[in-house]
Order: sequence, then structure tokens, then C-alpha cells
Amino acid sequence: MAANSPYDKQNPAFYALLVALILMSIGPVVLLFVSSFKLDVDIISGTGGLLFMPTIQNYETALCDILWYEPDHIDYCAIRFGAAFGNSLIIALISTALTLIIGCMAAYALVRFRFMGREPISFATLAVRMVPPAVLLVPVFGLWNNSFCIDNATMVGGWIRDTFGGRGDVCLAGTHSGIILIYVAMNLPFVIWILQSFIVQVPRSLEEAARVDGAGPFQVFFLVVLPLIKPGLAAAAIFTFRIAWNEYLLASALADRDTMTVPILIVNNTSEFNIEWGVIMATGMLLAIPPIIFTLFASRQIITGMTAGAVKG
Repeated sequence: MAANSPYDKQNPAFYALLVALILMSIGPVVLLFVSSFKLDVDIISGTGGLLFMPTIQNYETALCDILWYEPDHIDYCAIRFGAAFGNSLIIALISTALTLIIGCMAAYALVRFRFMGREPISFATLAVRMVPPAVLLVPVFGLWNNSFCIDNATMVGGWIRDTFGGRGDVCLAGTHSGIILIYVAMNLPFVIWILQSFIVQVPRSLEEAARVDGAGPFQVFFLVVLPLIKPGLAAAAIFTFRIAWNEYLLASALADRDTMTVPILIVNNTSEFNIEWGVIMATGMLLAIPPIIFTLFASRQIITGMTAGAVKG
């Protein structure tokens, strides 16, 4: 009879640590979810705990601009969650798509092509990612408001203002394009770096066989390479989407009332004299739903890609 392996029975401390890590991970989410159904008086009292009367007033207040009915407890709808949610969705999805398209092509070029300065460029892409976003705040704000502007006195600037309205110069600040551009530039170095490690593992023989069969460069890239690095694309997409969805600092400096995202909306909902904790909890819960859905969808692609070549015993 074979001796029992020392790994058959784990130390109880291992399970205690595992439970503690799980509680630390899901505890804040559970607290956020429970508090979103509480009134402010129950939240700040500290004595409510789990014994409280659930209410959906916080969600009604947060979604008042898109509800088909007018809640009784709201006299004036001051929160534009629907517009902010749409802005966040547009900015996050477009910036993620552009980052993946540009990043996978740049990573493929750095891995497969031989040219002068390839190694320094590869290292520089990762070094740029180490720069804190707060450092970029002042220069980006200056460039987006001054250097990258079309003067209203020019023919193009005048036509844009006459067609779409507004006044002053046409600048990147306060537009979806300006925020998307900075998010692409901010996330692109990491995407290039992580996709390089996946492209290196793609056998060159597969690409050479496709070329022998008559496939062009773009066909080789899109039909041979991309399907094999699907797990890397999914991982990069999760990272990029979450950063673009939750980012506050740069968006608060570049966005205006029409391009405001949900993180900015949550912060603007607080004031010196009044903090609606219940509404903040409800808005935060709504803010967490899209990244969770996106992560679950992208994770399926990671699992599919990792098990595609598995052999059943």
C-alpha cells in the first residue's frame, strides 16, 4: 500500500489563509452591494448591519434620467448617469479596440522583423508604462487645450463650429477623441509588451506554410497568428478595458459636462455639505457591472485558447 503523500492533507493554516484572502476579495463588493440598498441614515449610523429595510431609492436616484417613471422621492433629477454611462462605454470600448489593433501589430513587428533599434524600442515601450498617469496630467492638459487645437478663425475650424455649434477653438479637450487618444497611448506599451511573449511562442513554420500556400502578409497575420494568441489578446483586453473604465484623474481634467464618465459622476455627487452615501454605493455597484461582464466574456476566450491544443487521455 502506497504511503500517503504529504500533500494529501493540507495544513489548516493554508485553508485559514485561503478563507481570509477570499473574504478580503469579496468582502468590499458584498458591503458595497448591501449598502446600496440602505438609506443614508442606516449607513452612517453604523448599527444597521444586516438588519435594515431594503430600498431601491438609491438606484432610482442614480438612474433617474433613464427611468420610464418619475420616483416619488425625487423632486429634481440632478444625476445624469445614463449619459455618463454611455460616455464610459464609448471611451472604454473604442480605446480597447484601438489599443489591441495597434498593439498586436506593433508587437508582431518587434518580434518578427529585424531592424536597427529593435531592442531599445522594445524596452522603451515598457519603460513608458512605468510613468505614473499623474505625471502626464499637466502636459496633456496643456497640449489638448492649446497645441492640438484648430483655430476658429481658420476655414476648417469655422466650418466645424458653424456645423456643430459651440464657440472658441476646436480642441481635443472635452471630446471623446481626446480621452480615447490618451487612453490608447497610456495602455499601448503594456499591451505591446504582453503580446510579444505570446507571439514569440507561435512557430515560424506555421507562417511559412501559410506563405507557401499563397497567403499574403495580412492573411498570415490575421488568419494564422491572431487565432493562436487569442489568450493574450483576451488578457490585454481585460487590462485595457478595466483601466479605461475606471480611470478618473486624466478624465477629470479632459472631460467636460457632455463627455463626463461614471467615475467623475460619482466624485461630483459629493459636496462639502452633503454626501449621499447610498447613491454613491448604488452608482458604484452599477459601475462594477460592465467590467465584470467584460472580464467573464474575455476569460472564456483565455480558457478556450489554453485548452484548444489539449489532448484527451
